[in-house]
Amino acid sequence: MLLEKSIKGLILGVFEKAQEDDVLQFTEAGEAFDKSLSGKLRELLSYGPAMKKGKTRVFCGLHQDFPNIAVVGLGKKSSGVCSLELLDEGKENIRTAVSVGCRQLQSLEIPSVEVDPCGDPQSAAEGAVLGLFEYDELKEKKKTAVTVQPFRSTENEAWQKGVMYAEGQNLARRLMETPANLMTPTIFADKIQQKLSSLSGKVQVHIRAKSWIEEQKMGAFLSVAKGSDEAPIFLEIHYNGSNNSNEDPLIFVGKGITFDSGGISLKPSSGMDAMRADMGGAATVCSAILTAAALHIPLNIKGLAPLCENMPNGKANKPGDVVKAKNGKTIQVDNTDAEGRLILADALCYAHTFNPKVIVNAATLTGAMDVALGSAATGVFTNSDWLWTHLQQASIVTGDRVWRMPLFQHYTKQVAESQLADLNNVGKHAKSGGACTAAAFLKEFVTVPHWAHLDIAGVMSNKDEIAHLGKGMSGRPTRTLVELADRLSQDKQIM
Repeated sequence: MLLEKSIKGLILGVFEKAQEDDVLQFTEAGEAFDKSLSGKLRELLSYGPAMKKGKTRVFCGLHQDFPNIAVVGLGKKSSGVCSLELLDEGKENIRTAVSVGCRQLQSLEIPSVEVDPCGDPQSAAEGAVLGLFEYDELKEKKKTAVTVQPFRSTENEAWQKGVMYAEGQNLARRLMETPANLMTPTIFADKIQQKLSSLSGKVQVHIRAKSWIEEQKMGAFLSVAKGSDEAPIFLEIHYNGSNNSNEDPLIFVGKGITFDSGGISLKPSSGMDAMRADMGGAATVCSAILTAAALHIPLNIKGLAPLCENMPNGKANKPGDVVKAKNGKTIQVDNTDAEGRLILADALCYAHTFNPKVIVNAATLTGAMDVALGSAATGVFTNSDWLWTHLQQASIVTGDRVWRMPLFQHYTKQVAESQLADLNNVGKHAKSGGACTAAAFLKEFVTVPHWAHLDIAGVMSNKDEIAHLGKGMSGRPTRTLVELADRLSQDKQIM
């Protein structure tokens, strides 16, 4: 009895015509494949509308090895870095086209797909792996699982790098999508430890319990955690990638509120379920470190994630309460829903004990950031032009953009003028510049000359804005953080 051959799909790229009467231009792989079909694919594409960027056409029965062929539009061949859009449009076009093609073949229940590298294997791999992500672990009916590999490419290293970048972001998406009852602080820490277990030679994970947090005098963090029956965890990851184990590290700090009800300052019930992803900062920085370790990036990186829930029980923070941070500063808590900056304050203080060269923190911190930039870019507040340059360059490559926001003393004054304490956790003009006053608050706990605060509230989820990501939690900006680490490892000016 003969075994049936597994059904395979193929994705090939084609560029837009510069002019109407131009000859259709395939990628190198597409051109060779069409020649093997004696030009049949080109002929079929001549019928119907022109292949526009991000569009797909599927052909069946043209080739015995690939019964289903998806041709995807890559846009203009000349596309590259656009100074107005602040991204490499050529790379982004590839990600978008490949992801759309993969999803199209997945809808046909094709389990194995080979992908045209389209001249950039890393971007093609990112598009494929990001596009095929689906959080359906809790559903009985699941989408077809699809394996992808490059089509006739010798650039396997670049392809694998793209796969790892995308899988890192997908890990963050999975953590963020998981319901809060299945992603408590303890479960989050255990998941990260399990993921990093295969890298134990280079990575150490410390799961710090409440008693340790108390010893560290992290009063701001503990004040948020006490409102929940779930125990707080301080997750600490050490990746020693540099040849010099004593080299001062890059430190990633991530906000880890595994569910945010707002506390006593309760959020509206509509949409509150999305606050399962309020640990997006912790999810992205932990996933970025895992990816950096898997890629063997030669840099020492430490990850810090204060993990807890923000809930309104009888012990919860009350508006007007005063708490003390690790560095001794007192904080008047006028809004218990501005809890992220409280837990980050103590984590930033602790980060300085490692004598870091650079600190980057990520947090779904303010709704004001979403209002300001929406999902177009992560807002960045930084005291370092050098660090900003690296962040921006990294984001242009990944297509996951950043935009610099102000750290003026104007905002510092608004959080430093508190009736009862050294600082207030909200600005005195609460409805104005909320993202900026939150950043100014965090700055009060930073002394290193190279620090950046990434407010990722606006990029937390995706509807249809980013074509290569499906609807749901985005996992942004994981790939940009990995790319940043890679670039810093090559810049010995500071590191």
